[in-house]
Parts: sequence; C-alpha cells; structure tokens
Amino acid sequence: MRILSGIQPSGTLHIGNFLGMIQPMLQSQEKGELFCFLANMHSLTSVFDPKHLQGYTNEAMLDLLSLGIDPQKSVFWVQSDVPEVTELTWYLNNVTPVGLLERCHSYKDKVAKNLPANNGLFSYPVLMAADILMYQSNVVPVGKDQKQHVEVARDIAIKFNQMYGEAFTIPEPRISDAVAVIPGIDGQKMSKSYGNTIDIFAPENQLKKKVMSIVTDPTPLELPKDPDKSVVFAIYRLFATPEKTADMEQRLRKGGYGYGDAKKELFSVLWDYFLPFRTKREELAGNLDYVAEVRKAGAQKARAAGTPTLDTVRRLVGTAR
Repeated sequence: MRILSGIQPSGTLHIGNFLGMIQPMLQSQEKGELFCFLANMHSLTSVFDPKHLQGYTNEAMLDLLSLGIDPQKSVFWVQSDVPEVTELTWYLNNVTPVGLLERCHSYKDKVAKNLPANNGLFSYPVLMAADILMYQSNVVPVGKDQKQHVEVARDIAIKFNQMYGEAFTIPEPRISDAVAVIPGIDGQKMSKSYGNTIDIFAPENQLKKKVMSIVTDPTPLELPKDPDKSVVFAIYRLFATPEKTADMEQRLRKGGYGYGDAKKELFSVLWDYFLPFRTKREELAGNLDYVAEVRKAGAQKARAAGTPTLDTVRRLVGTAR
C-alpha cells in the first residue's frame, strides 16, 4: 500500500503540524510504503521571498528528519526537485472543471479572511492532485480540512481515466485520528496563516512567551473552571500523560488553581516532550552534507517512481515522442 503525505515549508513547524500531519506520517512509515515530500511549490501561493522559501525548505528538511522521518524506510523529497509534477499538473488542468475548484472551501475560507488570492491558490488542488496521482498513491492521510482536496484528486483522476484511458490509481483519503482541530494561542485553529502557532523548535524563552500568551477567560483564580472550554487544557492533554491530564482537570474544576500555573505546566510538558527531537536536530544541523545527500537521493527515488505515470499520460494525451 503506497501512502502519500506532504507538508508545506511556509514557516516554522508548529505543534499542530506535528499532531495533524507528522505523527500520521511516522505511523504510515511503519505500516506501508510512505512517500513523503516538502511541498515548496505549494508554498509559493503565500511565500514570495525566495530567501525565506529556501530557508523554510532547508529548515523543514532538518525538522522532519529530526522528528523521525527515515529515508531508509520512506521516499522523502522536496517537491520542486521533481519538476515533472508541474507537467502532469498541466495535463490535469485541462480535464478539471472550473466549477470543481470554485467549490473548494479552503480557497473560499482564505479569501473570506482577506488573505492574498491568486491563481496558484485557486488551482492549488490540481497541483495537489498531481502530487497524489503521479505516484499512484493508494492512501492520503489528511485532516478533515484537507479531505475535500483528496476528493478533488479522485474526481480528476476518474475523469482523466474516462476520457483517455486508465492512467491513475484512485486514491482514498484517510482522516487522521489526531484531534481534528488543534487550537492556537488565540483559540482559533492553529495555523501559520493566523499567526497563532506554538513552534516545535522554538528557543526556551520564545516557547515560554508563546505559551504564557494563550487566551484564557476572566474566571478568578479561586473559582472552578471548565476544562472543556480551556485552550490551555486542550493543548496540555495532547502531550501530557493521562495521569497529569486527569490531575490538571481535577484542579481546574475544583478552583483555587489559576491559568497562569496551568500555562507553566503546559510549557514544561512541551519542553520535555520535544527534548529528544531538539537533540537530534542539533546533530543534523552539524552534518548538512548528510542532509543534502538525503535530499538528492530522495528526489532520485521519487522521479524513478513517478516517471512511468507521466510517460503513460504523455502517450494517452498525444504529447509523447
């Protein structure tokens, strides 16, 4: 079973990325044939500084390797290192109805929030479809907010197969078992677009500052608090042991326990949880030649896996020599 996952290097990785995307990647790495890539061309819809994009991509390579992506167990590459995917995108564009893209809620949501809109953002699902279909992916693990894009990829693949002949495996979305929406420091969904993230590899003082800035309600210290309405507790329970989670819940409900103390406990849990990953990252940062070799080898594997699909598509549409 071939499983495909990708993540945009459009900023530093945050704990929402870890729970929503990276943990499922690591699970997939043990369960099937994982194809894992850094979607830097997707990042071009929002990152317009080339130095920033290059930096984000390099940092994301270190991050994912530090967090457990194993290039011996998976195919791990950078999207732009396999330029054939853009050619496939063009072929898919010509069988994709505009109405299908207009119905995509991700684009509508970003426009509604006054984020910059361009054709790349609008046609993002077609490039995502090419990412999926080029490697004949069977399963695509996604959060609920990305499920529609996999459904679009399915629709495009079915239409292409009907028009030209069998070229693509029809992928299936796999909804992550992780929490559907991981709250940011402002209570909204954690997202780089909203500037409300808690970064995985933030320095200690920055991490503490972010955690201490999490929004809370004005309930006085001495009164009971509802854990189900607490952003602090919602994040804490994702990383703390069941025993620590139960203890904090009890203290919140009892009263006499303030959000300031809860935030300090959350900071401590996060700092300790990611300590082994920070150590691994420091080691990799001291061996960038190895990281460059991993990137090169991953691109070679991805191109070898995707080229047969593109050759089939070229033959079917009539562009093959």
